[in-house]
Amino acid sequence: MPLNRVNDGGLVLLGCGKMGSAMLKGWLAQGIDPNTVTILEPHPSVWVSGLVSDGIALNRDLPDAPAVVIVAVKPQMMGDALPGLQALGNGSTVFISIAAGTQISAFEDILGADTPIIRAMPNTPAAVTKGITALIGNICAVEADLVMAEGLLQAIGQTVRLDEESQMDAVTAVSGSGPAYVFHLIEALAAAGVAEGLPDALAMQLAKATVAGAGVLAEEASEDPSQLRVNVTSPAGTTAAALEVLMDEVDGFSPLLKRCVKAAADRSRELGK
Repeated sequence: MPLNRVNDGGLVLLGCGKMGSAMLKGWLAQGIDPNTVTILEPHPSVWVSGLVSDGIALNRDLPDAPAVVIVAVKPQMMGDALPGLQALGNGSTVFISIAAGTQISAFEDILGADTPIIRAMPNTPAAVTKGITALIGNICAVEADLVMAEGLLQAIGQTVRLDEESQMDAVTAVSGSGPAYVFHLIEALAAAGVAEGLPDALAMQLAKATVAGAGVLAEEASEDPSQLRVNVTSPAGTTAAALEVLMDEVDGFSPLLKRCVKAAADRSRELGK
């Protein structure tokens, strides 16, 4: 992790809710000096408030030229939060935004067109360091800036770079909103188990463990998910019977999920206007 640049220049975290706290825990665990961190958060948690004794500056004056500012406030709060950071624009400070739906151009309008800006989209498994974050920078964000951003964001999971900002809407629909789809899958799978006679608690335990285990297997196995599906499907067996329903070309899972992802991506495009 590129700690030297952050520790030498300092880091400002604008917003320290669930995602901001998850990132901060990862950074501190990986060696960022608490004395170089400034947090701006109107409603800090007990944990965040307790970090003041370790050297973190909470709701204090901003450093003159921090290495990086992480913008982790909700999109609807952006209009109130960003103007206070204008003095840091058009300089060496790199801005990394994890605010959904807010385009790079919106930051350039407020901070200045010469500001290095990186837009990132993490997801909620970041809370257990199992997230994945897609990122892309503007023309002022050089390779060293992107490497620093990747190092910071890898504290909460994997990172991928995008080729163009327009891909962020699809990323939002797949990985940003995707955990909700999986949580609903767990709900639905457990409910189906109950319908077949299982007690509620047992059905939920089976559904959670099955989805979690399958996810780990999908990531760690050398085969792709299609082959893993084939591996567990005996001809004319129980899984085959289920997949005949699930893989129906009209009413099955794939066309339904395509509609879901399209709806989320379309909404992301609307919010970004």
